[in-house]
Amino acid sequence: MKARLPEGYGGGAGNMNNMIKQAQKMQDDIAKVQKELEEKEYDVTSGGGAVEVCITGKRLIKSISLQPEVVDPDDIEMLQDLLVAAVNESVRKVDEIYEQEMSKITGGMSMPGLF
Repeated sequence: MKARLPEGYGGGAGNMNNMIKQAQKMQDDIAKVQKELEEKEYDVTSGGGAVEVCITGKRLIKSISLQPEVVDPDDIEMLQDLLVAAVNESVRKVDEIYEQEMSKITGGMSMPGLF
């Protein structure tokens, strides 16, 4: 009695070549999206708009804008907290966008170390 593989499994070299082509296309698509995302800038606010951070897709802070009312010499700690919150939120936003865009390409398949 011969064992048979379900349709779509096996197939020899032709199937392997197809898988390699698909992997190469996915790799090219990922590289393209990564480049596009790295070139973008994202604006994130904190404290109800009191602090705005502009961050690049490479996770570099481009600018920080403050509303005059948050600059209180008697409450430096509040300003520091707002800055930390805004920077952390901006990095989180970039990571979230990367994850969403890469998931579109990989179909939700986890690819550790790739992005």
